[in-house]
Amino acid sequence: MEGREEIKGSKPSFPLTFWEVAVASTMVFGIVLGLVGVYLTMPASDYSFLKLPRNLEDLQILRDNLESYTSDYTVQVLVGYCAVYIFMQTFMIPGTVFMSLLAGALFGVFKGVALVVFTATAGASSCYFLSKLIGRPLIFSLWPDKLSFFQAQVAQRRERLLNYMLFLRLTPTLPNTFINVASPIVDVPYHIFFMATLIGLIPAAYITVRAGIALSELQSLGDLYDFNSIATLFLIGVVSVTPTLMSKTKQ
Repeated sequence: MEGREEIKGSKPSFPLTFWEVAVASTMVFGIVLGLVGVYLTMPASDYSFLKLPRNLEDLQILRDNLESYTSDYTVQVLVGYCAVYIFMQTFMIPGTVFMSLLAGALFGVFKGVALVVFTATAGASSCYFLSKLIGRPLIFSLWPDKLSFFQAQVAQRRERLLNYMLFLRLTPTLPNTFINVASPIVDVPYHIFFMATLIGLIPAAYITVRAGIALSELQSLGDLYDFNSIATLFLIGVVSVTPTLMSKTKQ
């Protein structure tokens, strides 16, 4: 009996909660259903221009070709855009900055920011769930030092973890990809991860989407973030983490 109890106690439990499985399943089902709908409703044409942009020239070609479809097949373009962005975020494929610029070029500032924040949050959530399932070996091999630092910081700021996560999202202190993968490993609760991502990505999304409106004037990605933009993001980040600093001072 004792041996059986020990084996039973050592059996690993499924790492995702019911609600996390429900959210992940809904996103996967939505993406698949959306892509099937796009495939069935788009007209027959030459879609050789459809590829992930790797530079500004690729992006301008994609923008020029999609502009006509955006007016006549708005829903299909939106669904296709969301599916691609979420897929890229989920599997850490570089190039989402080009997708953010494309949102501004096709949909304008207000709709573009809403679209980028929604897709980036959904993709980050998918990456969070995927990492919770299989990400531990990957992150220990890729970022062991960053993980140790992040784990220590999260442990110190448990009481005001949302403020700290907001600070990380608002500033380039740690890469967003690393935050997506590492958060479940260091036990950042999903609801805090979700809120910090949803709110924290808005300022950077606004800067990038606004730049996408004048896409033809961009010479390089370095033009996106000048000193004033970076300083503004850091200022907002400092404001978000101020309550944490004040509470530590009082203690």
